[in-house]
Amino acid sequence: MVVGIAVLATNLAAAGWGVIGWLRRDARASIVFWPLLRVAQAAVVVQAVLGFLLVARGASSPDGLHIAYGVSPLVIALVSEGMRVGVAQRELEGVEDLEALERPEQVALAKRVALGEMGVMTVGALLILTLALRAFQTGG
Repeated sequence: MVVGIAVLATNLAAAGWGVIGWLRRDARASIVFWPLLRVAQAAVVVQAVLGFLLVARGASSPDGLHIAYGVSPLVIALVSEGMRVGVAQRELEGVEDLEALERPEQVALAKRVALGEMGVMTVGALLILTLALRAFQTGG
C-alpha cells in the first residue's frame, strides 16, 4: 500500500510540475522536473518488482486486469523515454553544425528540446498517474 501511494504521489508531483513548466514555456522548470520524474519512475519499478515477487511467492493471485495495471506503467515509461529521444532528434534534424549557430539560436534550440522532452515525459507521468489511480480504486 505504501509503495502504491508513493507511485501516486510521485507521479502526481512530476506530472503537475511538468504541466506547469510546459504551459509557462519555462525550460528552467526541467531542473526540478527531471529529479521528480526519476523518483516517480523508481517508485513504479519498485512497485512492479514487489508485485512480481508477491505473485512468484504465491502470496498474491491477481487477475489479468491487475497484472495489466502493474505492467502498463513500465511500458509507458519505456515508450515515453523512446519518444523523448525522438523529440531531441527531430529538433536537431536540420542542424548540421551546432557550434556554428549563434548563441541565441543555440539557446532557443536547447529550450525547444528541453520543453519538448518535458512535455512527452509529462504525458507519460499523467498516463501512469491515471493507471495508478484506477488500480488504487479497483485494488480493494
